[in-house]
Amino acid sequence: MIKWVFLRAGQRPVPRPVATPLVWTAACATALLFVALLNTVAGPGRALLALTVLSVLATLLGFFARFTAAPGTAVLCWLFLNGFAIPPAGTLSWTADRDTLWLICLLAATLVGTTAARVAHARAAYHSLTPASAAPTAVNDEPHTA
Repeated sequence: MIKWVFLRAGQRPVPRPVATPLVWTAACATALLFVALLNTVAGPGRALLALTVLSVLATLLGFFARFTAAPGTAVLCWLFLNGFAIPPAGTLSWTADRDTLWLICLLAATLVGTTAARVAHARAAYHSLTPASAAPTAVNDEPHTA
């Protein structure tokens, strides 16, 4: 006899974050790609647009990363923002007010993504827990009446 079982009947483990070096590799590759694409399409010197795009990228990368990867992800995005999104391209510079604000924005975006992922995963894991007596085991589990 075939017994039908719900797929959501058991506990699901909380997904593990991606390894930090892999997140940083993805940050380098995608930040370079996005900055090059922005420079091609919108033209160089659009720092606010590049900051916005890289902040969204940092949030998405943070969704898959550990909290320990956040500072490195923010710095890598800032390097591509500072080095290639503002003229002169290829030259790193430090303007205290502007670059501090950019680093804070990128770090906050990464931390928001990581926090959102942890909360979403914890909430999903919590909702997947059911008491053992109330867990449905089969589709046709009806109380037998005599």
